[in-house]
Amino acid sequence: MTASGRPPLMPQVVGHRGAAAVAPENTLAGFRAAAECGARWIEVDVALTADGVPVLLHDETLDRTSTGKGSIAAMRAADAARLDAGSWFSPRFAGEPLPTLEAALAEAVRLDLGLNLEIKPTPGRARETARVTCAMVRRLWPARMARPVLSSFQIDALEEALSVAAELPRGLLLEQDWPGDAASWAKEARRLGCASIHPQHRMVDAAAARTVTGDGFALAVYTVNDGARARELVALGVDTVITDKPDAILAALAA
Repeated sequence: MTASGRPPLMPQVVGHRGAAAVAPENTLAGFRAAAECGARWIEVDVALTADGVPVLLHDETLDRTSTGKGSIAAMRAADAARLDAGSWFSPRFAGEPLPTLEAALAEAVRLDLGLNLEIKPTPGRARETARVTCAMVRRLWPARMARPVLSSFQIDALEEALSVAAELPRGLLLEQDWPGDAASWAKEARRLGCASIHPQHRMVDAAAARTVTGDGFALAVYTVNDGARARELVALGVDTVITDKPDAILAALAA
């Protein structure tokens, strides 16, 4: 149980994009690195190729984290499968593929990793990305494992996820320019049927944490790589810390 007596939605520490400090983000190598770091859950990003195949990618474009160029929305899945998504991080990850969501789900099950899937649509594809993601999770995720949490900054994506797969828990992601206070976060999350609220960690103080958790939502914050800050947030009532360094944050919270 959490400090407020609610059952936990996710563990106290979740690896960000796998374990982004030690392996290329949103890759199966990152899944394995996170598991080796002691993470039980990870957060990854889902976008669609031109032909509607869900893949793991944070940016709208391929340039930063692969040998591809331009928008993922303009590339077919067969071409995306030939990209190198590892060598930008380190030569030892050369040849690491850009994974499909199908491959990612299979690897997470193999490693017994829970998933926070961020629906990260390219412009105009929020509802489509949510529908495809939900359908694949419903089809492939085993009933014996905790259901993945679907999070997004995109209200359309969360509305669609609620419409097509209400049984999958949803999380409202917030950036620092989100208008209003924690009560307004809770109001919007309630409208969307969300189970959790995921603000940037600098948005959270004691009052915000009390409001969110007091309204029955799980509170997950991103991206926390400093152990002292992680301890401070947990003391405020934060349920889940999303981090590039799951091993370091686990150690800090255990100290």
